[in-house]
Amino acid sequence: MIEALKQLVNGDEALVRRGRLLTTTLLLEVGQTAWLVVIFEGRIVSVTRGPFVMPSSSFALRAAEAEWEKFWSSRPPPGSQDLMALIKRRVLKAEGNLQVFMANLRYFKEALAKLRAAGAQAAPRGAQAAPQRAQAAPLGSCGMTAVFEPIVGRYMHLDLFGRKHRIYLEQAGEGVPLLCLHTAGSDGRQYRALMNDTRITSRHRVIAFDMPWHGKSSPPSGWHDEEYQLTSAQYTTMILDIMTALELDRPILIGCSIGGRIALHLALEHPEAFRGIIGLQAGAHVDPYYDLNFLHRPDVHGGEVSAAIVSGLVGPDAPDDGRWETLWHYMQGGPGVFKGDLHFYKLDGDIRGRVGQIDTSRCPLFLLSGEYDYSCTPEETLGVARSIPGSEVIIMKGLGHFPMSENPTEFLTHLLPVLAKIERI
Repeated sequence: MIEALKQLVNGDEALVRRGRLLTTTLLLEVGQTAWLVVIFEGRIVSVTRGPFVMPSSSFALRAAEAEWEKFWSSRPPPGSQDLMALIKRRVLKAEGNLQVFMANLRYFKEALAKLRAAGAQAAPRGAQAAPQRAQAAPLGSCGMTAVFEPIVGRYMHLDLFGRKHRIYLEQAGEGVPLLCLHTAGSDGRQYRALMNDTRITSRHRVIAFDMPWHGKSSPPSGWHDEEYQLTSAQYTTMILDIMTALELDRPILIGCSIGGRIALHLALEHPEAFRGIIGLQAGAHVDPYYDLNFLHRPDVHGGEVSAAIVSGLVGPDAPDDGRWETLWHYMQGGPGVFKGDLHFYKLDGDIRGRVGQIDTSRCPLFLLSGEYDYSCTPEETLGVARSIPGSEVIIMKGLGHFPMSENPTEFLTHLLPVLAKIERI
């Protein structure tokens, strides 16, 4: 099967173009069998089977045959769908010159995924109800129509941490405030689908802000002389100060990834400030499973590697538009911003020792996690839920780490009942 890699990769002009600056040799070990894959300017020149006495390669990827079989199946099981998922599970070893691997991570991911059996693209999970969007009045002339979404964006000037900031936020709808927190390295656009769904906006004022350094919220003056690092204290202060500035009275909080993590902190430390908290992919801790320095170094494109790293976190049922819009947000991130967010996610924000102290009688807590998230796995989410009496947990089949942006139609089937339950409390 490995011999087919040359034809499959070279037949994909878009993939060859992506690797046009890549000339290297990969040692691929499938159990006891070794293969040398020679690449020249994105095209595979040869695929040679071992054994080899002294193989020469830039780097090597080594895993048991059973692990590669799962990775190459038509629909890999959760935790086997991506090279980074295998690395996190410690079943794939990447050794050698890893700069070549990480600088071209998307190329290698897509090239090796070519070996998946026919039908790797997931079949639809059945009919899905389309979001109920508000109708916009047609504008223009000469048969042309402009359709405007009901989202309104504004800038807010605010002092945070003793410094002046210009914070961008978007909102839509009326009713109980629903404050949305985006993931690490991305921005508030991830919640666009919620702001366009009348089932939500008819009952909620949906608000999403871009954290400083993210999206349209520029860094504060003097940013060029410092390294951005997000901490628990800063994150908590930022959210509470923005709530105060917007005069939000006990909003519902929904946060994903780092937003889910800080949701746990807020549920513990400030439960009275919210009428309900929804944590998406809300693990108490994640151990680093790759060198975070690859996210910010001059010989690796920060936007490309950020998107490539998280690409496998998107669930297999995500439609292409949701998948690639989610990844585009990561490609647009500022230098070092994703890495700075992960300082909180992987180091400073560890709440394992305190999460069991959350009192859900003071604020209801709902934990929703995608089946295909290998960063905050379903098992980790279930572990958090077991340690918090009264919390409710949902594992969302087929979804990944970014449910609200990767596959909002499916995500809303889980979110709407949760919002209705909070409304009845």
